[in-house]
Amino acid sequence: MTDCAILTHELTRRFGAITAVDNLSLRVPRGSVYGFLGPNGAGKSTTIRMLLGLIRPHGGHINVLDEPLERRGPPLERIGTLVEAPSLYGHLTGRENLAALRRLAGSPAARIPEVLRLVGLWDAADRLVRTYSMGMRQRLGLALALLRDPELLILDEPTNGLDPAGIHEMRDLLRRLPETTGVTVFLSSHLLGEVEQVATHVGIIREGRLAFEGSLGDLYARTGEAITLGVPDPIAAGHVLKRAGWRIHSLDRECLQVAASGRADAALINTQLVEAGVRVFHLEMARPTLESIFLQLTGDAGLGGQGAFEKEDMEILEETGVSAEEMMR
Repeated sequence: MTDCAILTHELTRRFGAITAVDNLSLRVPRGSVYGFLGPNGAGKSTTIRMLLGLIRPHGGHINVLDEPLERRGPPLERIGTLVEAPSLYGHLTGRENLAALRRLAGSPAARIPEVLRLVGLWDAADRLVRTYSMGMRQRLGLALALLRDPELLILDEPTNGLDPAGIHEMRDLLRRLPETTGVTVFLSSHLLGEVEQVATHVGIIREGRLAFEGSLGDLYARTGEAITLGVPDPIAAGHVLKRAGWRIHSLDRECLQVAASGRADAALINTQLVEAGVRVFHLEMARPTLESIFLQLTGDAGLGGQGAFEKEDMEILEETGVSAEEMMR
């Protein structure tokens, strides 16, 4: 047995002239919560469909739970999946939905109360699903995915459409699953703040290629510390700091983050901005967020609305992954 639940080597998939996944090599450690991240169109869903055997790659190899997909396809009896909104029978109770799938899956009847308690639906088990909130439906979908006691759980946007309370419930559930069940969670989501709170490892792709893979600790160590500044004009502040040799992590309408550390750097940056006529109303030491690192690695920004900015302004925006349209809002 390898120490990885998923291994891919130079995985490639094309759609006509478009290469959606390009020589992608992933290593997903067993027992991890692995956040699979990338901008829209980066190849996340295509990769998941290949992992599940729904489409075939044009090149490369896939190994899931120590089984090469080329031989017999993915070991679906050992994999649970939840892709966005689950398919549920609204006229049945939560328990009856699970019972229907249990008979098809061949799982023991004792598994139903186990998964109901695991996802926090024991008290609502005998209510009709049409009375469930969106968060409860997602948790029931997760219970269905866990019914076979899988070794690997593949989730594509599991918090899609949830309100803040539902997102919080799903986050807490995903965070504790590897410890309570031993399952490996492979999670694709665009909610980077949520992924940051549950993931132990991340893989970030851009245009079908791997931009980073490793633990969150490795990712933060690679980026280092930063100083967050509140300023009325982040573009002007960005010019001042760039000319002074500082590297800008990210910026928005009234805030920018600079790669720097320690009080001495903070004092120097503040002095340079004030002397250049840029007012500073907030300054704090901060580790870059997953979102700011993601934007650096993927350059996920459009360049619409360039007419309001000079060429040097656009260079600042391109470096930080923020679009001109966002700055003009």
